[in-house]
Amino acid sequence: MRIAALGGGPAGLYFSALWKTRHPDDQVVVLEQNPRDATFGFGVVFSDQAMEFLRSVDAPTADLIGPRMQTWSDMTIVHRGERVTIDGIGFSSIGRLELLTLFQELAGKAGVDVRHQHPVHAMSDLEGYDLIVAADGANSLARRALEGDFGTSMSYLDEKFAWFGTTKAFATLTQTFVETELGTFNAHHYRYAPGMSTFIVECDRQSWLSAGFDRADEATSRAICEEIFGATLDGHGLVANKSQWRNFPWIWNERWSHRNIVLVGDALHTAHYSIGSGTRLALEDVLALVAALEAHPHELAAALAQYQTLRRPAVEKLVKAARTSAAWYADFPRHMRLEPLDLAFSYITRSGRVDPERLRAMSPRFMARYEGRGRTAAA
Repeated sequence: MRIAALGGGPAGLYFSALWKTRHPDDQVVVLEQNPRDATFGFGVVFSDQAMEFLRSVDAPTADLIGPRMQTWSDMTIVHRGERVTIDGIGFSSIGRLELLTLFQELAGKAGVDVRHQHPVHAMSDLEGYDLIVAADGANSLARRALEGDFGTSMSYLDEKFAWFGTTKAFATLTQTFVETELGTFNAHHYRYAPGMSTFIVECDRQSWLSAGFDRADEATSRAICEEIFGATLDGHGLVANKSQWRNFPWIWNERWSHRNIVLVGDALHTAHYSIGSGTRLALEDVLALVAALEAHPHELAAALAQYQTLRRPAVEKLVKAARTSAAWYADFPRHMRLEPLDLAFSYITRSGRVDPERLRAMSPRFMARYEGRGRTAAA
């Protein structure tokens, strides 16, 4: 079989490496428009559950990336200058470029033909392949070229966010809430290397306008954010890498494949970054696709149908939780009226997946502190 993976991000590389390793006689090519060492963003994060799942289905890959990851077992909420620790919330993170490099090495060892700086301008450029795996992200050429056939829908959140890095290494994944004369702002930050952290700044549209971000270039935006989060950064600066302000896109496709083209990752669906890593979801898509293709080795249509049928319920559940989480963030200026402990409880239960009983088992120290004093009225 001749397979082309469109996009040399984690999903395209992982699928290609996994498939070529298991099916060495197949021809597998990855087509990526950017240079080998180019990437946006900084670190990507995986929950403990996500790593456990990966290890259960692909232990060699989990063992490969695991030693390169930063890990921690608590989460921190900072509000009104007070730090609230929520124990038992385990995560791991790794630099996006380091993850790409590991997957590039896997693909190379497997014999995949990885072609960087190889833009695909039209789907007609891919004629002759038996299967095209569209792993080309939220701006997917394959999806945009065939939106009607995939049943694509897209909308945008009103809130704004920008993705920075910083040389300050934070001990845990931390949510910091800050109110200034410019408005209300939130930062998601976590270390992904001993001396580097991801630092995502989010705000409502009015705060974004009040701060002048609509007129600011990247350098000015970075400087304003450094001022807003000066206490958090503690003398460290922010690092920019295509750190433009964006609105998060909701992408969904009713049909996950069309003819010999199949979507994975952000090309197929997006889930708000507050609920977990889009990279993690993309890797799980790949594992489901590989399983379906191997279950129907000579029936591509049946394999792609199985991929959607079996994978869709899990994705729908995660996307639903992500939408609920995003709705909480859209209203975080109101939640900031809460006392720090109450805000932390509201935050950790925001998606509906964690109730008080589960939280008592998962985070006993936090719940003992939370339930051991009088609560303020919920916002």
